[in-house]
Formats: sequence, structure tokens, C-alpha cells
Amino acid sequence: MSATGIQAVQSGPAQAALPTAAVVLGDSFVSGEGAGDYLPVVDASGTAQAFPGWSAANSNAYFCHRSANASVFTASLPGIQQRFNLACSGAQPADIAAPSSARAEGRAVASQLDQLRAVAQTHDIDVVLVGLGSNNTQFTFGDVATLCANRFIADAWTGWWEFWAYLKGEVPQKPCTASDLATDAEVAAATTETTAALRQILDTLAQVDADGTHQVILQTYTNPLPPDIAPQYYDEDGRTDTRDKFRALGAERYAAGCPIHRASLAPGHVFSQNLGSLVRNAYTTLAAERPAADLRVLDVQRAFDGARLCENPGSPAGALATPVRVQDGPSGTFITSLSGWDKIGIQRAANTCVTYFQTCQESWHPNAAGHTVLGQCLTGASAAAPRAIVTCVRNANGTLTIS
Repeated sequence: MSATGIQAVQSGPAQAALPTAAVVLGDSFVSGEGAGDYLPVVDASGTAQAFPGWSAANSNAYFCHRSANASVFTASLPGIQQRFNLACSGAQPADIAAPSSARAEGRAVASQLDQLRAVAQTHDIDVVLVGLGSNNTQFTFGDVATLCANRFIADAWTGWWEFWAYLKGEVPQKPCTASDLATDAEVAAATTETTAALRQILDTLAQVDADGTHQVILQTYTNPLPPDIAPQYYDEDGRTDTRDKFRALGAERYAAGCPIHRASLAPGHVFSQNLGSLVRNAYTTLAAERPAADLRVLDVQRAFDGARLCENPGSPAGALATPVRVQDGPSGTFITSLSGWDKIGIQRAANTCVTYFQTCQESWHPNAAGHTVLGQCLTGASAAAPRAIVTCVRNANGTLTIS
């Protein structure tokens, strides 16, 4: 045993014969949230949790939403014999070394490092994909997405007189700004937090990997929304989203999957770019600390170019991300149209998402087609030279440029 209580892996012929594995650690963008075909997840007590029903507690391990369509399963990884998805939707840096249930709104799963150690007992870990940084103690992707979508919906369905007379200005309706989503100080703190968690991953791999040889790929994030929406979503019934109460336009954008102000799109992309910088800065720090480590960055910020929600007519068809969808109660039936809804019905559906977060947590994540693209990006990153920064860009014809 080492001083930390972790059994060291001894070298030798028996260890060299272990089957090779690729492992995924991190949050929803690598777990496969939004891609469907979710697999049972072993909880902290060792019980495999299948779908527990829509009204179950969101802390249930199943709602980690580990998809059989996640990018690690679609990527071509020569020499890899088995793949393990240990990521969890909503995971934060603290969940790497501690059980997710140790914090508020966490799920009942063991720490991701404990899960990694279990894999290392039976497999030689050669590839580790890590998606970490969008959720932390400073901000979470879910909160950011909810903030901007809720402001748009409130603006679309509530007139100024109702806003001031009944709501007394307590429900924000203005478009999101960059500082609403994450300030520079918050991004800096999140970078420090994420870097520390990544350091723990590298330390653990050094202790448990059978042959000590592995590539660690740090993936960035891609924005599900475009820099601007297609012109057909600009206005409806002569009303744009700069007018007071625009229900028809609100319903149109919800149906298309992008209930958001046009003015919120640019701040959203600043937020996405900040997440990319967060990952790159963590890489720079760790690469300097560990000159022999095979660290890589997979930059997928432009992997969905031209195929984001509302980027083209007919959305969400053809998009690589899931639309925003809610349920009217934990029924399992997603609302695809808000046409004709009044603000009381809107509030009821919004409350369902608050009470039963699993009813809307797939919103604005890569779908199965998106994970196929991300799998191709992962293929390129794994085949690149050690310590490479790999960018994956979707071209206008749908092909990818990986460099």
C-alpha cells in the first residue's frame, strides 16, 4: 500500500496482459447527456440503477445519463479493447475525488477516481477522455442555460404592465449579458478548481495504470446555439424579441429549440469561449508541471458549425444538439409546441423542470448525431502526436477538418 492507501500496480508479464481500455471522466458533454440510449449506472452502494421513473429523485445514479451513443463509443480507437464511461451529467470538479452525493444536487455515485481505480484493477488504461469545467462552484451550464431561456420565455409571455403591477420587476426579462453568465473572476476561480481536479486525475493514473503509459485528452465544449439564428426566427406576427410580449415568436423559437433572445447569443458564445480558455489554461499549467505526461487538448468549439439549433430553417431537424424541451408534469411526454399556451401553463411546465430536473436536463446538449461528430473529433485527437492541441472544425459541406 502507498501512503495514500492506494495499492500500487506492480509491473510484470501478468500486468502486461491486461486488456486495454479507454475511460471517460467528467460531466454531461462527455457522458452522453442528450444522446439517448442511457445505460444503467452503478450507484454508491454497488447497485445498478436503470430508469427509475420520471418522478424519481434526480439524485438517482441513472440520471448521470451515460449514453451508449457517447463519443467514446463511436470513436475509432485502435488497440482499445473496452470502453468505460464514468462521467456523470452535472458533475463538478469536486466529484472527481469525492462522491457526488457529498455536495448539494449531486448524484448517488462513487467518486470518479474510485470508479477509475476499479477499472484499473482489470484493465490497462491507455486513453482517458476528460470533459470538465462547465460545472463548478462558481457557475454551472444548467444554470446558465436556464437563466437565458427563462428570461426569453418571461419576456415573450408577460406584458410590461403585468411585470410591474404583479411581478414587481422580480422576474428578469432582459437578454443575458456576458457577466450574467460568468464574470472574469468566476472563470479564473473555476480554472483553478478544474486544474486541481485534473491534477488529481493525473496523480491517480500514475499510481494505478498498469504500464504507466496513457494519453489524457482534455475536451473543450461546443455551443448548441449559433452566433445568430436563421432569419425565419427573427420575428413572428410583426414582433421581434425587442417588443413587449411576443408569444407567437416565443412559441416559434421554443418549437425550433432555441427559446432565447438574439441579444443573448453573443454573450453565450463569450461564455463558451471562456470555457475553452479554461481548459486550455489548465492544460498549459499541467503540461508545464509534468513534461513527460501525454496530455492533449481536443478543441471542439467549432465542431457543430453550420448545424446548431436554429442556425438553419426547419430546426431542430438536422441540428447536432438537443432542443430545449420540458414536460407538463413528470409524464414522460415532452412539450414540442407552446402555441396557444398562457403564462399560467408556461409557469406550470417551468415548475416541473424545477421539481423534476430530469424532465428537462437533456436540453441543449449534443444529440446522438452530435456525439458521432465528437467521436470523429476524438479519433483525430487520439491519433495526434503527444501533447498536441487538436482543433476539430465542421465545414460547410458537413465534413470535419481536424488539425
